[in-house]
Amino acid sequence: MVQVCLNGPRGSADGAMVPLTPQAMAESAARAVAAGARDLHVHPKSPCGHDSLSPRVLAPTLAAIRARVAVPVGVTTGAWAEPHAADRLERIRGWAGLPEPPDHASVNWHEEGAEEIAAALIELGVGVEAGIWSGTDGAARFAVSPLGPRVLRVLAEVTDTSADTAEDTARALLSGVGRAHGRPVLLHGEDGGAWPVLRLAGRLGLATRIGLEDTLLLPDGRRARSNAQLVTEALARYGPRGQEGQHA
Repeated sequence: MVQVCLNGPRGSADGAMVPLTPQAMAESAARAVAAGARDLHVHPKSPCGHDSLSPRVLAPTLAAIRARVAVPVGVTTGAWAEPHAADRLERIRGWAGLPEPPDHASVNWHEEGAEEIAAALIELGVGVEAGIWSGTDGAARFAVSPLGPRVLRVLAEVTDTSADTAEDTARALLSGVGRAHGRPVLLHGEDGGAWPVLRLAGRLGLATRIGLEDTLLLPDGRRARSNAQLVTEALARYGPRGQEGQHA
């Protein structure tokens, strides 16, 4: 399974191809799904272009995307969108008033308040992607979490951006994640490490993701024109074993 990460915390300075409005996200999502993506991860944006957890921002973004695609749609709960854990939790509890909440949301397990936020999401019926970043204590925290068996999947994120060392970092991260409470693992990298880690995920039969959040470049170093182009390139390199990664 290949998930597309449409935009991340990127903004207009990263190029016009990064979708920032609900309509642009919906169009980019539709093209990426047509190219073969089977799941979406998106960062809804305030009118000024900042990541937001506000229900008033999520509602039009989710509505626009779901009008164009039928695959699961997930969002971020990253601390950069709402620095204080208590405020972040309050925002997320406000999702109960959404006509349709997101299908899933990523929770970075090394961030303050991760357990409480994950519990609130589960109570709302929103699947939890447990974000376990390399270079953090996220794996150790997740290993002892009572919520571990209840998450949708583990989102193993390799923060090593070197093409020369990202694969080794990914293997170390997977070792740290271990059995992951028996949950499926989605492995991905970022920037210079995005493509080496994606190829490793394919060899290991794990789900993965690609998109303008993780990299602005194609494997040959050219600037990507769209999320759809990244998905097309990813599927060409991912391999048939990787297509079964959602069951790993």
